[in-house]
Amino acid sequence: MILETASKEQIQSSTDFLPLEGTDFVEFYVGNAKQAAHFYITAFGFQALAYAGPETGVKDRVSYVIRQNKLTFVLTTSLRPDNEIADHVNKHGDGVKFLALRVQDAASAWEETTKRGGKSYMVPKQLKDDDGEVVVSGIHTYGETVHLFIERKNYNGVFMPGFRRWENTHFITEDSGLLYVDHCVGNVGWNQMDVWVKFYEDVMGFKNILTFDDSDISTEYSALMSKVMSSGNGYVKFPINEPAEGKKKSQVEEYLEFFNGEGVQHVALATNDIVKTVRDLKSRGVEFLQVPTTYYDDLLDRVGKIDEDLEPLKELGILVDRDNEGYLLQLFSKPVQDRPTLFFEIIQRKGAKSFGKGNFKALFEAIEKEQAARGNL
Repeated sequence: MILETASKEQIQSSTDFLPLEGTDFVEFYVGNAKQAAHFYITAFGFQALAYAGPETGVKDRVSYVIRQNKLTFVLTTSLRPDNEIADHVNKHGDGVKFLALRVQDAASAWEETTKRGGKSYMVPKQLKDDDGEVVVSGIHTYGETVHLFIERKNYNGVFMPGFRRWENTHFITEDSGLLYVDHCVGNVGWNQMDVWVKFYEDVMGFKNILTFDDSDISTEYSALMSKVMSSGNGYVKFPINEPAEGKKKSQVEEYLEFFNGEGVQHVALATNDIVKTVRDLKSRGVEFLQVPTTYYDDLLDRVGKIDEDLEPLKELGILVDRDNEGYLLQLFSKPVQDRPTLFFEIIQRKGAKSFGKGNFKALFEAIEKEQAARGNL
């Protein structure tokens, strides 16, 4: 049995030309990085970690790095009007620019993906300081989103060269139990989903592990389609959404309109105790979508026995769904900026590997209620 297991691992490592170790960080281009960092620290329980800006020799931008367990966000703003950061914020509002992926060899990751058709964003670049070396490379994906490949096995510094430790000693918040990035969802334009599915298959060696069409994800008014792409080892998952025909404007169409193009719709953040995490986040002012309380009337008939008490789930609006391997609990925030674009999902997996198909109808009806209030349905 041991030999058989080893053989399977060897086969996987030999066939997976892009062995990803997980999400290294998510970087947002924002209008005011100092205020955005304060928001995520105050509302989501992150801790101050690192800073780069004029004081560290960076003249055109400022970046604040915040962390909670294995979850790292970078908030970057431009100090000048004439660069890609300012242009990105002007066009899209606050949003995700980089989905940075941890690798053992950033040069190899760049070579393997670009030779398969990936468009280079950054050739492999060595960043050095007294704490060692980080190698960074990158390729473009949908819209203006970029995948960076981060190799930091020879680095012992606080974040990466060019950054210094940032300590917010006078205002330290408790973490909210958020652990790591579970998955990131991208919204793409009409008839573009299969284009990007092929990109992830051909360029990055991902597999399409789940597909949802408009019969799975639809309400009386709108519909969308989605395919879930997973890295070879399963550590990184990127669902991709595109609009589908419906009576009114879907949430993906609203996103594409207000973001002015394709981009990251939401980042799913894992927790081991969703009731505790959501209760904490709500107490800090994070707003969540609310499904009708009738959702809970037959919940246990639909999903079977669960470990959690039903009343706290109903009180907080937490959704539950089951697949063949277990169940999951999830809840979605409202957009975290004025444009109805980026939001967050809080998710706790109790064995389930799926994405809450049984909750789609209730969830999207809740989203449509918010759309209608904005006049965008």
